[in-house]
Amino acid sequence: MAEINRIHPKEKMRQMSARQMVADLRANRAVGRIELVVLRVYPRRMVSTSRYTGPVAAACGRDESGLVGIVLWDEQVKNVQIGDIIRIESGWCREREGELVVSSGKNGRLTVIDR
Repeated sequence: MAEINRIHPKEKMRQMSARQMVADLRANRAVGRIELVVLRVYPRRMVSTSRYTGPVAAACGRDESGLVGIVLWDEQVKNVQIGDIIRIESGWCREREGELVVSSGKNGRLTVIDR
């Protein structure tokens, strides 16, 4: 009889929360958890769409494996500074003008974990 491999719920949570690296990111895929050093924050701008109205700022960050663009929304624009180490959980990754960009999106969370 074939053995069935079942993943224990705690192991599944550990795998889901395992830190992703920039090198592992793929466009149009979810980002479980990634930690980045913020290298640059560009000036904020105001955006008004059917889904969001408020400030947005572009930024860029890095980890040990590479560089990635970051989109900062609303309060994140005020709270994130150059040199911060941030964690994005349950976010998304998109491709913009040939480059990967990550964001917390509507349902994710961005946390400043060190200054």
